[in-house]
Amino acid sequence: MATMTETTVTLAAQGGARGRKTYKPVRFAPAASRTPRRSLLLTAAMTLLLLYSLFPLFWLVVNSTKSVDDLFTTFGLWFADTNSFADNVRGVFTYDDGVFLTWFRNTVMYTLIGAGGSTLFAAMAGYGLAKFQFPGRRAVFAIVLAAIAVPGSALAVPTFLLFSQMGLTNTPWAIIIPSLVTPFGLYLLWVYAADSIPTELLEAARVDGAGEFRTFFTIGLRLMAPGLLAVFLLEIVGSWNNYFLPLIMLNDPQWYPLTVGLNQWNAQASTADGDVIFNLVITGSLLAIIPIIIVFLALQRFWQSGLAAGSVKG
Repeated sequence: MATMTETTVTLAAQGGARGRKTYKPVRFAPAASRTPRRSLLLTAAMTLLLLYSLFPLFWLVVNSTKSVDDLFTTFGLWFADTNSFADNVRGVFTYDDGVFLTWFRNTVMYTLIGAGGSTLFAAMAGYGLAKFQFPGRRAVFAIVLAAIAVPGSALAVPTFLLFSQMGLTNTPWAIIIPSLVTPFGLYLLWVYAADSIPTELLEAARVDGAGEFRTFFTIGLRLMAPGLLAVFLLEIVGSWNNYFLPLIMLNDPQWYPLTVGLNQWNAQASTADGDVIFNLVITGSLLAIIPIIIVFLALQRFWQSGLAAGSVKG
């Protein structure tokens, strides 16, 4: 019944009815009218975490509007009397013959090829490991988990020695090839493919005469779309912020990504005849994170909607 006005419980004894107890009416509020419980402590903690996360971005925005002199003579968490943001942006794109644009182009190239390629390879490997049975499958699983536990910085020096023997250092391939391998993305897509792709659907495609590659690209990739977006976003962030590997692999500024290039600008202040361009470094750092913000804002609705659809799939 939708509304309960009275609950009556009748107690029966062995020999017959002993009595009748009547309880007070029990009324249940509709689910839509129930207000969620709020915790002041949890709200305060989440607010502090939000402010802590936004603090570096706020500092970048404020100080990108200052000149070099204002950076050292004004309060660091508020704007100066004069706004130099336009001059700083102009300086970023024109300093050293516009090398910032070259670094930006390199970063986009490394990110698109590295993130796109690693996501595709991880999807193919995860699909194969999830939907095919073969000897040594558990050993491969153990190797993947072990690879996740190894930090990328620990492999940078061995990778440099290997690439130096192959003559690939100081070339874009020294950045692109290592970026094509993502053990964590492989593990995520392996688990996702195992749960999101029905085996019966693949068998039906094979009965219809579809080959394995056609089945993967027409059925597997589409069903793995939410997982692919998740891994792709993670790989974009990792490739865009990649610093240590380009630092040891490249010595030609024309191949630098933004991370290494901006650090070289920042290091100029410690050299004998170097220019002090902290204002350009700060403004360039702000401009460097804008594409990442745009990508997340553009893709998050597809990512979240896909994950929500998969969570209620019967």
